[in-house]
Amino acid sequence: MNRNLYVLALGVFGITTTEFGVIGVLPELASSFRISIEKAGWLLSAFALIVAVFGPFMLLVLSSFKRKNLLILSLSVFVAANILSAFITNFYLLLGIRMMPAFFHPVYWSIALSVAGQTSDPAQKSRAVSIIFSGLTSATVLGVPLAAFMSDLFSWQSSFLLTAFINGIALAGVWFYLPSLQNTGISLNKFPTRIFLNKNLWNGLFLAFFTIAAMYSSYGYMADFLKNVTKMDGKQISMMLFLFGTAGIAGNKIAGKYMSRFPFQTTLLFLILLSGIHLLMGHYGSDFAPAILITGCWGLVHSGGFLISNINVTSSASETSEFINSIFTSCGNFAVTAGTLFGGVWIVHYGIENIMWSGIPGLVPALIMLLFRKNSFKVNMTEIT
Repeated sequence: MNRNLYVLALGVFGITTTEFGVIGVLPELASSFRISIEKAGWLLSAFALIVAVFGPFMLLVLSSFKRKNLLILSLSVFVAANILSAFITNFYLLLGIRMMPAFFHPVYWSIALSVAGQTSDPAQKSRAVSIIFSGLTSATVLGVPLAAFMSDLFSWQSSFLLTAFINGIALAGVWFYLPSLQNTGISLNKFPTRIFLNKNLWNGLFLAFFTIAAMYSSYGYMADFLKNVTKMDGKQISMMLFLFGTAGIAGNKIAGKYMSRFPFQTTLLFLILLSGIHLLMGHYGSDFAPAILITGCWGLVHSGGFLISNINVTSSASETSEFINSIFTSCGNFAVTAGTLFGGVWIVHYGIENIMWSGIPGLVPALIMLLFRKNSFKVNMTEIT
């Protein structure tokens, strides 16, 4: 079972590198296409917006297809889109090509998370989910910094070809090693409308939205901040992205370990620490040495955000896990879109040197939603983890 989870995590690594790999090359893309950095940010936010809008519907429309075939199809689209992106000379055409795999992103994520939840013992669910999320963390460790390094060493086009190769490896892994998966999704005829009457679910979704939006309002422009404020060159930025992701491996494991035992305390501590990191980076980000230390701490804390948010959402309802995970994936990517756009607006008004303060307006309402949710954590967590 662990082998299957790691194969699925490899696919998550590929599709996440596609989505977030542009973070490390946004300055080069903005320069190449002669556009502003906030406009280049649409390459991230538009991708996430497609996932947010079409996530649950794609899963419902494709519910009759075999799950393994859907995983293979999804990764094939990611490979093709990345290859095409490397040969585009028009920004808007590149933006359109980037949107193609976004439709299949939530399909892969939902199936992978569902397999993790359904095939593990209840007491091990957080650990199984953390294995899937290790693909996301690994993308920040290797995928994003490698994309930035390739762009600095060769060109931004090479970063897309690298991402295509990563997805190709993931495709081969899923094709050859993953067994057939049982269909457990909801058909269009059995759309669970009652789920949207669940107050705990809405609370969990709003908590996830504000948390992830706050994370990506600053993280989405991390490379540009390090370049223009900390005055790092391309290789140094790649190393910082690598440090960020490496620290995130430990952060993801810690979050997975403690969310099953102390969900409220873990979420509360995460929000407090992330707020502190933003404040410290905003104050000391222009100083080279402190910025390195804070970047490592930032990665350690940041990486647990998606895992914590996912467990808070999926523990709120008992409906089929694939559909709940598709809702979470949509919520998370809508939050990435909102956070990235908000960060871009913040840069226009206050400058890139103040981008770290943009996360605070999201973290405050997230903390309020968590306090409203406190009573629901009294439910026996053994049933949901």
